[in-house]
Amino acid sequence: MVDWTKGRGEAQAIAEPWTRQGGPGGAIVLFDRDGVRESASGGFAVIEHRLPFTPDTQNRLASISKHICAALLLRESVPLDATLGSFIPELPEALGAVPLGRALDMTGALPDMMEALWQQGTPFTASLSAGEIFSAACRLPGLNAGPGSEMAYSNTGWRLAQAILERRTGKIAAQLVEELMAPAALPIRFVSDESEVVPGLATGYWHDGQGWRRGFYGFNFSASGGMAGSAAGLARWAAGLMAGREPYAGLLDRLAAPRQFADGSQSGYRLGLVASRLGGISIVGHGGSLTGYRNHMLMAPELGVGVVVLTNREEDALWPALRVLAALTGEALPGEPENAPSGLYATDDGPFWAEFAGGAISFMGGYEKLVSDNEGGMRSVPAYLDVRLKEETDGALTGRIGGVSRRLLPVPAETALDERLVGRWRDARLGVEITIRADGTATWPWAGAIGRETRLTPLPGGRALADLAHGPWRHRPCLWLQPDGSLRLAGHRSRIMHFHRIEGGQS
Repeated sequence: MVDWTKGRGEAQAIAEPWTRQGGPGGAIVLFDRDGVRESASGGFAVIEHRLPFTPDTQNRLASISKHICAALLLRESVPLDATLGSFIPELPEALGAVPLGRALDMTGALPDMMEALWQQGTPFTASLSAGEIFSAACRLPGLNAGPGSEMAYSNTGWRLAQAILERRTGKIAAQLVEELMAPAALPIRFVSDESEVVPGLATGYWHDGQGWRRGFYGFNFSASGGMAGSAAGLARWAAGLMAGREPYAGLLDRLAAPRQFADGSQSGYRLGLVASRLGGISIVGHGGSLTGYRNHMLMAPELGVGVVVLTNREEDALWPALRVLAALTGEALPGEPENAPSGLYATDDGPFWAEFAGGAISFMGGYEKLVSDNEGGMRSVPAYLDVRLKEETDGALTGRIGGVSRRLLPVPAETALDERLVGRWRDARLGVEITIRADGTATWPWAGAIGRETRLTPLPGGRALADLAHGPWRHRPCLWLQPDGSLRLAGHRSRIMHFHRIEGGQS
């Protein structure tokens, strides 16, 4: 039994502190197949001008944009089994061989352009155009893994999907989105970059521990995250998808249809939507994050209800959305893990590591809250990454992360930096150098010749984690020695850098 009063009460309980704190805020909208039913909002859309955040405030939707791009692809009958190279012949051979469907469901192993550029020393505030980022993609030396082997989040496939749409239709993305939204007069639009003027747009903020700071993100947004819209407008769009009203009939079923790994097992990530469960009901949705913006949209299609949470504050939005949906539907929120681990873990070899704290996991930088699986283990309610783990008698954590079996072992506190890492290293393909010192510090590429310093966290087996801040985001790529003495570098989203020693250390 859907209880709109309880749902609204939970939404108000989440939004009220935003107003009380006098900082940025957000809007929470509850909807059914007919449209908006209830809403709550609080805080400011623009702190400097004391403008309140309302359900009609324009906000950056960030990666919620993905399923809208997928809807455009489906409406244009773009074949998902065709390779990227068949649409974009100038792509490198490895990228060009990836099927479009795998590029969209995050099993294509495409290096994420943002993380790949960070690793090469490009600041996240750099104003890079779509053409510049596309040119960089055409220079990528390879894939992260074998296509179909793992779900690892990447925006690159969605960037390329936008290029495919524009080449196929002869129209720019903004026009395609406008045409998609026009039948229902929905206030959702495509925005290309930070500098484009969006009337009524909320400013994004993040807290540095002392005060609120304005968010800034210089890269071109693309179809991976470029939509802007209000919470009420997004709720109306989702309501139309669930109702199957023309011209959106059948779209939600196609967007949420199961996707498989190469071994035939099913992935929770679909076409810009993540499939999960809340108690006894199936849910689909997606989150979005840009510097200073955090959002989430959830739908329970069987019940025909859903919730949108849009905020201009750098805080989790999935759990608030789940709280409201649980109150609305009467389903129980999942409980905390019985014995939540803490600390740093790593696999026996390779760049795979995880850190546990506060009932959450950061797997190679991919963050997910963990809940009990009611069988003595733990799982994610995935914002993006499906995680299922249990603790073994030897202290190891075993299970599946992103569709891949993993065995994680606690990293001993006394682990020392492997002296073989010390030296100066260069990736000749990408023209990038790093220097690692015996004291556990390293010089990292950053902003041309400026560089930056990082302290390394040693892992067993000739590995170490860097620690780099990108505004509110923390980037911790793993360096690990290869049998031939070379050095590779990997994050969750980009694993393509390969260094050879040019000075110092052991040969």
